[in-house]
Amino acid sequence: MAEVEIGIYKSARQAYGFDDIAIVPSRRTRDPEDVEITWQLDAYKFKLPLLASAMDGVVSPTTAIEIARLGGLGVLNLEGLWTRYDDPMPLFDEIRELDDERATKRMQQMYMEPIKLELVTQRIKEMKAAGITTSASVTPPRTAWMAKAIADADLDILVIQGTVVSAEHVSKTVEPLNLKKFIREFDIPTIVGGCASYQAALHLMRTGAVGVLVGVGPGNACTTRGVLGIGVPQATAIADVAGARMRHLDETGVYVNVIADGGMSKGGDIAKAIACGADAVMIGSPLSSATEAPARGFHWGMATFHPTLPRGARVRTQVRGSLEEILLGPATENDGRMNLFGALRTSMATCGFETVKEFQKAEIMLAPSLQTEGKQLQRAQGVGMGH
Repeated sequence: MAEVEIGIYKSARQAYGFDDIAIVPSRRTRDPEDVEITWQLDAYKFKLPLLASAMDGVVSPTTAIEIARLGGLGVLNLEGLWTRYDDPMPLFDEIRELDDERATKRMQQMYMEPIKLELVTQRIKEMKAAGITTSASVTPPRTAWMAKAIADADLDILVIQGTVVSAEHVSKTVEPLNLKKFIREFDIPTIVGGCASYQAALHLMRTGAVGVLVGVGPGNACTTRGVLGIGVPQATAIADVAGARMRHLDETGVYVNVIADGGMSKGGDIAKAIACGADAVMIGSPLSSATEAPARGFHWGMATFHPTLPRGARVRTQVRGSLEEILLGPATENDGRMNLFGALRTSMATCGFETVKEFQKAEIMLAPSLQTEGKQLQRAQGVGMGH
């Protein structure tokens, strides 16, 4: 790809987000009912190519069970309120009532409560008792410490997640987690991320991970791009990581799932993520709008409560409907924020693709006017695509 000169010392590639591109319909169409959107991850098959983000306002043991019933995979944050407090629900009530000026400081105080390993095991077992496929998230620094508690609860899928996770973390003060050694010795399929480049993703795939999360700072509640100045727009990041997946497949014969993490609020965003090369998506803010979500209309990221450098905000997302309505419909709004996977199915059908893997080959076009062309009345009236 051609580079643009920033100055004599530095050149850069152009990168694109979901709003910069459009999926091009092909010569064929098909019925949405004939489209297959199931997703396979290791030994587990899901009706929807969906992971619910490991964020406290989105996933509780109870919502993870409901998401599983609907066909997705809920990922519980094992470093959040659910493993620090026996009953965190009063805290969610308080978080909803906090004014914006006090929210970050008060949430930092809430998250200073130590994590209790017995609650780690208990929360996983609560999900297991419902007979669902279970998943939970930890950060690299706490992975080894929490490994036994996780294994004792018989977790099905582990997610090792941070703002950026690399296969070559260097530290002069502590022994860093050896991802490759841990994943190969830990008898649980593991997803790792985030990352946003070809090389970083390829190295993560070589650790033995079954999936790689793609996304550095695109989420609605994340401020990483402003605080740290790092990130890559999602369309480019996903396409680059999909390229790493193909190289890894050629080298090893092993297919590693690419999971787009963040930056998707509408059905069209999910469709574009798949068309750019993702196998599945991880979403948070759309699900925080569900009546069943723990925070019911509020959302915050995993780094919001960092004690010295918060990289997230508590945002309002508005309660829109049930998890089922948001994921599968029926939609009562016309802006693409409900029936997300009905929209994916219809997008695939309209473009003539039958499976997710086929849809990854869809033609993509740069389309800077896609969101605005002919939409003057919607924008003026604040309806539809003018929200």
